[in-house]
Amino acid sequence: MNWSVYMILCSDRTLYTGITKNIDRRLLQHGGKGGAKYFRGREPEYLVYLEGGHSRSSASIREMAIKKMRRRNKCILIRSEINEIDVLAGTSALIG
Repeated sequence: MNWSVYMILCSDRTLYTGITKNIDRRLLQHGGKGGAKYFRGREPEYLVYLEGGHSRSSASIREMAIKKMRRRNKCILIRSEINEIDVLAGTSALIG
């Protein structure tokens, strides 16, 4: 139960959703060449959402559910108490 679901605000203002066991390592990968293909042509800017306590299976299911959400619902989720990080006021304004 040590998997996390996360969202990253990208340079083109899209929200990338993924899962990991180590958020620090994954953020470094996304910033370099070892991250997801999604980051070709865009840069990761801010980690805006983190939800831990998942198994590999439940994290994958949650990731897919978040990916299917409309942007406004993702923004509500980012501002919710479920989010394990504090979203900076400036960043919160960027995501809508």
